[in-house]
Amino acid sequence: MSEITTEVLEAVKRTAKEGRISCTEARKLAEELNVQVRVVGDAADKLKVKLISCELGCF
Repeated sequence: MSEITTEVLEAVKRTAKEGRISCTEARKLAEELNVQVRVVGDAADKLKVKLISCELGCF
């Protein structure tokens, strides 16, 4: 598992609606936070947030 900062965890929590976040939103968060998409995916896993509408199989 990659290093997950509090900033990433908070951003995923804030973005997730009803415990879900889209692939597009997750990739956008990674870009905004300047982290790899995998870090956002790991944060979502840790928070039990489901990734939906996956476009590229990144997660």
